[in-house]
Amino acid sequence: MAEDPSKALKVATIFSYAANAEEDEEDGLLGEENSEDTSSLDKSSRDFLDAAIADYNQMFHTNYSTDGDKFQNYYKDVSLRMKNKELDLLIVVNMFLTGFDATTLNTLWVDKNLKLHGLIQAFSRTNRILNRIKTFGNIVCFRNLQKRVDDAISLFGDKDASGIVLMQRFEDYYNGFIGADGKSHPGYVDMINELRAKYPLSVPRIEGEQRQKDFISLFGAILRMRNLLSSFDEFAGKELISERDLQDYLGRYQDLRDEWNKKRQYGEKEDINDDIVFEIELIKQIEINIDYILLLVKKFHDSHSQDKEVLITIRKAIDASPELRSKKALIETFIAGINDVDDVLLEWNTFVANQKENQLKAIISEENLNETETRKFLDDSFRNGEIKTTGTDIDKIMPPVTRFGGARTKKKQTVIEKLKSFFERFFGVGSNSVTHNFNYEYNGEEALAAADKGAEYSSQEATGEK
Repeated sequence: MAEDPSKALKVATIFSYAANAEEDEEDGLLGEENSEDTSSLDKSSRDFLDAAIADYNQMFHTNYSTDGDKFQNYYKDVSLRMKNKELDLLIVVNMFLTGFDATTLNTLWVDKNLKLHGLIQAFSRTNRILNRIKTFGNIVCFRNLQKRVDDAISLFGDKDASGIVLMQRFEDYYNGFIGADGKSHPGYVDMINELRAKYPLSVPRIEGEQRQKDFISLFGAILRMRNLLSSFDEFAGKELISERDLQDYLGRYQDLRDEWNKKRQYGEKEDINDDIVFEIELIKQIEINIDYILLLVKKFHDSHSQDKEVLITIRKAIDASPELRSKKALIETFIAGINDVDDVLLEWNTFVANQKENQLKAIISEENLNETETRKFLDDSFRNGEIKTTGTDIDKIMPPVTRFGGARTKKKQTVIEKLKSFFERFFGVGSNSVTHNFNYEYNGEEALAAADKGAEYSSQEATGEK
């Protein structure tokens, strides 16, 4: 069987001539990068680099080489593609260590005796905090740099700060540990045991405000710990909770989020943002995509709508997903009417197109909006991945409304809420266009094949990590 090209790593390399720094250099400073000079490379090194660039050109349909301006442009292109997450692995020699910052980089492999300033400088390439998902970087050393790391941290920071910079062992996070401060830190095993003991899935609802807060806090800690443990190979197969049970807990977690947000919306809990933190970005990291749901719908259809277990699986998957929860009514309406269709995946796109058009027309009619400007506004929103509620674009779609008595402000807010709901319901399903009568080009077999290959649990762009 041919290898799946979508799973092939995209690897690049770049280096030029620079004399090796003396090993005993006092300050450990890395030399200035030379992104231009390849003329001093020996023939075998230059031939190898040309061959690597040729592979790069084939991969990205570019035309670079080791010659003059073409090599400078290659350097710039590699830099840009690293920042845009288009490369999985970049191999460098004394390059991209200064003046380069890509927060999505998550692992640095080191095969050089770095020290002091140079060590901190190099390690900082990956140790950028991106968001609540990427809260640290991984450093893999092929040299024994432990003492040099301690020396560098002691010199440039707190001499006792190594525990802040360096992660604990997998066993510590998994089973718990006693910190340098003498405090006990519960491990992942402790957290899962507490979750099952205090909030069993056999009990359908968590009652009481304090118990709900405690559950939100505990489950958020579990999500953060799972995110941390996922950087260790040892975690595979030791999750202690099935995907289905995890989905059930995710569903409860997000039900409480919706419930508490409604309380805040209606003035019952004005301080909810101070009290409660929901780890939505971490949930999105284990996002379930629409291809997986459609695969399940097809399975249900192929059973002549008799396999009710599939319906339960669909419901649990939707409830566990921040993105799909807003599409729940759309998906359920589709499932209710698929008895006599020939191609589930093609029918889904036709259904979405019709629903999208009908619901948009209803909003335009109900709110008396400018149709041309509304469709343009939504086209831009779907293309950019968000609804912009500031600026003049939203004003262009509004009907004439008096500015007195707050009527215009109230009308504008109503329109924004309806367009937001419309956007959340249809973003990521079917065509992004609301202008050209939804002329779809959709390959149902490709979507099904993607789902069969494991597309059900896609790690979304939230991390940006490779």
